[in-house]
Parts: sequence; structure tokens; C-alpha cells
Amino acid sequence: MQGISGIGHVAIKVRDVERTLRFYRDSLGFLEMMRLFHDDGSLFLIYLRITDTQYLEIFPEAETERTSGPKANGIHHICLTVDRLEPVLDQIRLTGETVFIWQDGELRPTHGNAINTGLDRNRQAWIEDPDGNRIEFMEMAPNSLQAEAIGRLKAQNT
Repeated sequence: MQGISGIGHVAIKVRDVERTLRFYRDSLGFLEMMRLFHDDGSLFLIYLRITDTQYLEIFPEAETERTSGPKANGIHHICLTVDRLEPVLDQIRLTGETVFIWQDGELRPTHGNAINTGLDRNRQAWIEDPDGNRIEFMEMAPNSLQAEAIGRLKAQNT
């Protein structure tokens, strides 16, 4: 739709805020920008910076321990774009986080090669946050379906 310029934030509900902050802030390096509070002083949300224009909102007090599985209705995963997968995965592993590979319709932990090529021709690797939210790291390939579609759009607009 004309006028929409991007995704501003993704919001997730979590069971344990401190555990979630250790993951997103300490392991992934997302900077905490602010906290908002209810009138009674209880935490409403924490705002974490992904980029200058993209954020992650953390809402406390989820009722369940983990998010629904990959076949459930709802948000399937968050995708973070990266310049190169290997250094990102090296950093993730140094923090002690588990890296996954998408295989046979589910994420499987791996200590070996975690990078595969998706149907869109992009290189990808996966992790999960402490609440089971799936996170894809995507390295966009010059010949990816997305790059081809962007090229077609640009050609139509010239």
C-alpha cells in the first residue's frame, strides 16, 4: 500500500523478562531503548533497538512457557537480515546459544553446519529465543527471488 515505508516493530509476549533480555540484549546485542510502565508502576513493555527504524517490543507476563509450534496459526518466525551468516553464527555460538537448521518441517539443533539455502535462494540459519520464538537469519543472495522481484519493480517504475 502506498505510504507504508516498513515494519516499525515486532512485539512478543514473554514469560520471563530477564531471561528474554539476556537473549536479545546480551546474546544478540539489541540495545534497550526504553521501558514503559502502567500507572501502578508495573512493567508494560521494553523497547529494544534492532536498527534505527526497526524495534522489538517485549511484553511481560505470558501465560504459557513457550510459543506455539511451527504449524500453529499465528506468526511463524522473525527474520533478521545479515550481511554474512558465518560471523553472526560464530557470535551466537560464543554466547552459548543453540543454533538450529530447518529440516523436515521443524527446527533441529545442530553443532555442525547450520546454513542452508531456502526455496527463495537465500542462505539462512535459525535460532530460538527462550520462549521458543523462531528467528531466521537471512543472507540475501543477489539471485534470490526477492532480489529478482525488486529488480522487476524497479524496472516497471522507470
